[in-house]
Amino acid sequence: MPYVDRQNRICGFLDIEENESSGRFLRRYFILDTEQGSLLWYMDNPQNLPKGAQNVGSLNLTYISKVSDATKVRPKAEFCFVINAGMRKFYLQANDQQDLVEWISVLNKATKITVPKSNEGHTGHAETPQEVLGAMKQVSYKTEIIGGVPIITATQEQGEGLTGTERGGLRRTPNQQPYFLSTGAQDQAFIKAGYCVKQGAVMKNWKRRYFMLDENSISYYKSDLEREALKVVPLREIHKVQECKQSELMMRDNLFEMVTSSRTFYIQADSPEDMHSWIKAISGAIVAQRGPGRSANTIRQVRRLSSPCIQRYSLFCSGECSTECGVTVTH
Repeated sequence: MPYVDRQNRICGFLDIEENESSGRFLRRYFILDTEQGSLLWYMDNPQNLPKGAQNVGSLNLTYISKVSDATKVRPKAEFCFVINAGMRKFYLQANDQQDLVEWISVLNKATKITVPKSNEGHTGHAETPQEVLGAMKQVSYKTEIIGGVPIITATQEQGEGLTGTERGGLRRTPNQQPYFLSTGAQDQAFIKAGYCVKQGAVMKNWKRRYFMLDENSISYYKSDLEREALKVVPLREIHKVQECKQSELMMRDNLFEMVTSSRTFYIQADSPEDMHSWIKAISGAIVAQRGPGRSANTIRQVRRLSSPCIQRYSLFCSGECSTECGVTVTH
């Protein structure tokens, strides 16, 4: 979904047909800068590119005459819309229907020229990017502590241009999978999967990785084509998942942290919605694994007290003995 970044620009990922009529759409990161009057697109979020990396395409907003839905013109390109700019038409693909509606709206509003009425002595208020997006959707969240894990869930969502029926009929992409699996989806190996950007443990550089969450662990791969994970983090080792409190210091949008006893993983999602979706999915999977009302410490205590070696000494030993776990007990 488009979002407003720290520089007050509307940003997000889209697929674009860079060569007209080629039918080949490429994934690009778009920045709509209303102050500069331009639409720019890059190979990736510039935060993840080498310093000074140039855009791969740009369009002056004054050249855009209209932005509209193009799903009927390009039926094979799902969630397609077109930017009419002079003699050229730019076809783009959104991630889903809501993404399509929001991009068309923000682009049309950014390129719209408002002429004040003759009886008005002042020009109208220019909408900021936050107001443009805020007018379309208002989302509030609530935080609950369940099983020792903070869970953030959306409590309100309102948007113009999408009715309840339309919103309910949106297609789920892999990045929008819920944290639970229905009984009819047992063959689905993952709960949630998608690309995020993570900080390295040693070099502290940022790289795009493909993440997969299942009922026991969260793993990340070099790409979605790889079979061997670069790292697997068991859910039982995760103590906390939350929006990163150091995002201002790191100057990263949509940043969340996954805290384990040995390391804190800093992960950047592509949008605020995707960030909250990952937090909810991971937290939900942890709760589902531990069971309601059971914290990580409670689980460790239960496992220690139910250990076979501790049970054996109480039944068969007298005096002082050493268990198989290396615990010396006097009784």
